[in-house]
Amino acid sequence: MTMAEYAPDSHPTGRIMSHKHTCTVLCLLAGGSLAAQAGTPPTGEGAETLAPIQVTAPRLTRDWLDTPSAITTVAPEDIQQGRQHLQLDESLNRVPGVYFQNRYNFAQDIRMSIRGFGARAPFGIRGVRLMVDGFPETTPDGQSQVDAIDLLSVRDIEVLRGPHSALYGNAAGGVLNITTEPGGPETTASARGELGSHGFQRTAVQGGGQEGPWNYHLSAWHLDYEGYRDQSEARKSLVRANFGHQLNERTRVTGVFHYLDAPKTEDPGGLTRDEVRADRRAARDDALTLDAGQDVSQYRVGLALEHELNARDEVSARAFYTRREFKQQLPYLFGDAPSDSLVAYDRDFYGLGTQYTGHRDLGALPVVFTAGVDAEQQRDARERYMSGAEGVEDQIQDQVEKAATVAGYLQGDLLLTDRWTLTLGTRFDRMRFSIDDRLRYEGVDGSGRRTYNEWSHSAGLSYAFHPDHRVYANVGTAFETPTFTEFADPDGSGFNPNVDPQEALSWEVGIKGVWDHTVQYEASLYTARVKDELVPFEAESGREFFRNAGRTRRHGLELGATWFANDQLSVSGAYTHNDFKYRRFDAGDDGRFDGNRLPGLPRNTLFAEVAYRESEGVFAVADAYLVDSTYTDDANDTRVSGYGVVNARVGTRSRLGGWTVESFVAVNNLLNKEYFSNIRINADGGRYFDPAPERNVFAGITVRP
Repeated sequence: MTMAEYAPDSHPTGRIMSHKHTCTVLCLLAGGSLAAQAGTPPTGEGAETLAPIQVTAPRLTRDWLDTPSAITTVAPEDIQQGRQHLQLDESLNRVPGVYFQNRYNFAQDIRMSIRGFGARAPFGIRGVRLMVDGFPETTPDGQSQVDAIDLLSVRDIEVLRGPHSALYGNAAGGVLNITTEPGGPETTASARGELGSHGFQRTAVQGGGQEGPWNYHLSAWHLDYEGYRDQSEARKSLVRANFGHQLNERTRVTGVFHYLDAPKTEDPGGLTRDEVRADRRAARDDALTLDAGQDVSQYRVGLALEHELNARDEVSARAFYTRREFKQQLPYLFGDAPSDSLVAYDRDFYGLGTQYTGHRDLGALPVVFTAGVDAEQQRDARERYMSGAEGVEDQIQDQVEKAATVAGYLQGDLLLTDRWTLTLGTRFDRMRFSIDDRLRYEGVDGSGRRTYNEWSHSAGLSYAFHPDHRVYANVGTAFETPTFTEFADPDGSGFNPNVDPQEALSWEVGIKGVWDHTVQYEASLYTARVKDELVPFEAESGREFFRNAGRTRRHGLELGATWFANDQLSVSGAYTHNDFKYRRFDAGDDGRFDGNRLPGLPRNTLFAEVAYRESEGVFAVADAYLVDSTYTDDANDTRVSGYGVVNARVGTRSRLGGWTVESFVAVNNLLNKEYFSNIRINADGGRYFDPAPERNVFAGITVRP
């Protein structure tokens, strides 16, 4: 079969450099300590030291340096300063091992993968556990949506890479732990306005403070975005509130609330290469005919309690409830005939968790451990309709889908010597999936049950060969169940009997530390073997289904560092090398794909940034993001050329009367390159491509009393 290569920009400068030269430049940059481990900049004259970073994603709170796995933290200034806040990738492209697509399609949401896990998702996030303020945004069946995260209020982000099912269960790629502003001693209030290319507009208000034992933070904003392509308009509003109450010196209660209303987020659909060449801003014809898009609302309430029993022990508990009402018109027809493309569900997602953390001595050896129980329930009342040019027609699905998980876990750090630390963890998950078919369309009963009992284990060893440096090794197992979407059977009869959970075994070695008090770095090398990898395929109808590949293997190298030259200037970068292949994959009538690369994932990515920041609020930041070529399908028949994107943003702060005024202007895709923001893997009819905007500008102003 002939391989076709599609280069969106035929000029030589529009392509990523050749593989040979790419590797040469990447190695030089990596060797020069330019990779993105975002951290806390040095303080004080002379920039003599870097402040230690505490991380909480691994369940046990530790210093970043003492965590025996690949974990990257992203600082507030990298998340907030001069950002458009459309999606998470704006601040997380700097993290090695992480790859994003689909920033500009709000109906399909951002796609995120860590070490290749999650790349299969046609929309949203799979294979990654997402936590926000200690509460899960990942449902028991493994889906994560990020549309209800208040990006304007995010304070810091931790990205834990690798198989950590022993910590959080149903996820093989890693953990994304997000913390939003809680409010502090200083009372704050602000109003913000933003404008940009392609009809981008946002207004926002925020405020917070502390009154006695109470602290609080409130945020509300509204977004209008016409979009770069036809049929890509978005309109959404979000309200968020955090509060905390210090009951006494040992007990604290925190609460969260958010409400999302996104009544219009359109979906332009994927294009063929000929359609891109004719008009890259066009929408798929079916998307226009059907007015494809999404209407969603969601609210979440959560309550958490932390209690210190004594100087060595503490307990915590949390409970939450999420309601999501969702309706989506997908962008495909059966030729000119109506298709099964209108989907709606009402979701109730709730749960609770308890955790105990203690400090003990095992003989003469200190031990820090945590043990806990998680219980979560998901109930989706799902409907599907035939939809065509004349509107909505027959209902073909009416079912209740339930997923429940109960899990127990135990993790501990054993200090073997003053230099060696052993970390062990284990978790057991019992998951039950059920479908109750209330319609039985055409006499077919799609009801069914599935139960899974999964053990996950991890072990890590860390060696402090210097007070500022660590080497580590770890091994871990992980699993991912299919989501309800991925369980769908092409014949329409409920659970697909040919789809099973995928299981992973991973090994990793790494080094991290602080060099010369000004360079924070990390490097990791890993390999993972996956059995029954879940992969998507698109039927002739345009609807996406899933199947298990036999086996895959992943090898990867991740490098990261930030050099703080002084209190104002920093240089950062991140390099990732991926070697992901099918070891064995018999796709039946579609062929055998043994030895092929996993589609949708570049072999190399490089991020580099230079930032100048003054304490008075003046900043200037320029970054570049280079992405290697990718394949669009399991057969590796079509390859998309790599690309490089340069972005820049500047901002200032001034006093105007009794007001503080902060303003910024930013340019995305400064060099005006043509590239794709998303590749639709294994799309039928060659509709792989979602073009990204060319050069675009946005600006904002914030006023504070």
